[in-house]
Amino acid sequence: MMKNNGILSTILIILGNLLVAASVSFFILPNNILTGGVAGIAIAIYPIIPINPVILINILTYGLFIVGAIFLGKKFALRTLLSTFVYPVGVSLFSFIYSTFPENTFIMEPYLASIYGGLISGIGLGLCFRENASTGGMDIPALILHKYTPLSSGDSVALVDICTILLGLMTHGLQPALIGILSVFTGSAAINRTVLLGTQKAMNVMIISRKWIEIRDFIVNEFGRGVTILDGIGGYTQEYHPVLMCVIKQKHLAILETKVKSLDPSAFVIVNNVNEVHGEGFTYGEE
Repeated sequence: MMKNNGILSTILIILGNLLVAASVSFFILPNNILTGGVAGIAIAIYPIIPINPVILINILTYGLFIVGAIFLGKKFALRTLLSTFVYPVGVSLFSFIYSTFPENTFIMEPYLASIYGGLISGIGLGLCFRENASTGGMDIPALILHKYTPLSSGDSVALVDICTILLGLMTHGLQPALIGILSVFTGSAAINRTVLLGTQKAMNVMIISRKWIEIRDFIVNEFGRGVTILDGIGGYTQEYHPVLMCVIKQKHLAILETKVKSLDPSAFVIVNNVNEVHGEGFTYGEE
C-alpha cells in the first residue's frame, strides 16, 4: 500500500508541475503576464536582460535549486529534485508545442490570460502541496527568508511575490503589474481549493438552551450524529448550562437551526465553518 501511495504521489507531483508549466507556456509567456514565480521574474527582467524567457526560467530554476540545497540542506534538495527537473522540461516542451500552433492562438486580453494562467498554475501547485512537495523556483527564496528571519512562511511567500510584482512595475508600468496581481490572487484561491479537494465541508455547532435534551435527541435521531455535552457556567448569572457541541454536514445546518428555534426561540447558537473533518459519517461512511 505504501508503494502504491508513493507511486500516486509521484504522479500527482509530476502532473502538478506539468500544469504549472502549461499555464506558463500557453498563457503567461505569450501574453507577457507579470506573475509570481520564476516565470514572473523572467518576464519582469526581460526589458533589462533580453534573454529568451524559457531559457531564463530554466537557468533560474536550476540556479535556485543549488541555492536551496546550500541554505536549506540535503533533505530539501531531495524533496525538490523531481519538481526541479519536471517543471523546466515541461516549460520547454509546451513552448515547443505552442510554436507549432497557428500564430496568436493563445493571444488574448491580458486580464483573461492572467486569470486563467493563475487558475491552472494554482491547481498544479495545489496538487504538489497536497503531496507535501516543494515546487522549487521562487519557493526557495521564501523558505530561506522564513528560516533566517522572524517572518512566517506565508508572509515570506507574499513578500517574494510582492517584490516580483514591484520589479515588473518598474520595467513594464502600472497596468501590467495590476493585471499580474490578478494572476497571483487567482492562483492563491486555486491552491486553497485544490489542497482541500475531497475533504468534507462541515459545520461545528454549539448550542446553549434549556431544551438541550430535546435538541440533543433531535440531532442524534434526525442526523445520526454524535453530540458532546460540555459543562458551561454563565459568567453573569453563575448558573449551570449544558453546552451541546456537534459537527454536522453543511446541508443540515438550516434544518437544525429551524428546529432549535421552534423548540427554544431564546437558544444561543454558535456556528463555525470546518474545512476538513474525519470520522464516522464523514470519511468512514455516508448516510
